[in-house]
Amino acid sequence: MAKTFTFAFILSLFIFSCTQKPTELEVNHYLSEETAQLNLPFSEAVRVGDMLYLSGQVGNKPGTLDLVEGGIEAEAKQVMENIKTVLEANGSSFDHAVKFTVFIDDIAQWSNFNKVYVEYFPNKKPARSALGADGLALGAAVEVECIAYIPSKK
Repeated sequence: MAKTFTFAFILSLFIFSCTQKPTELEVNHYLSEETAQLNLPFSEAVRVGDMLYLSGQVGNKPGTLDLVEGGIEAEAKQVMENIKTVLEANGSSFDHAVKFTVFIDDIAQWSNFNKVYVEYFPNKKPARSALGADGLALGAAVEVECIAYIPSKK
């Protein structure tokens, strides 16, 4: 009797779940006003549910296609500041970053990039991948993608 009840209960849960309309995730595209003026062919970030996917960021001065001067460390700092701006504009922060992908045009400069990167993550560090690249957008030394969680507002 108990086995029949358990089977019937599980079967009814299965049938109920199959007949429910699937929840659709809301997808929002983010593009700051100053970046929109550049007429680039991508969004700075796309929000899907409570996750935020950033396009690769290079060390350009905000609202321009001009890279900051000063080499890899200066570009790395600007990259991280650009990411921080996009995260905060979308209700997230470095504290909620879960994954970074780093593209660097000269892998021998990896330690110079890390000098800057670790300043933004003194404690918990997100997952990260790194690739050497043969040329990056705008002739950048480094480009970084980020995936972050957007906490619900309480």
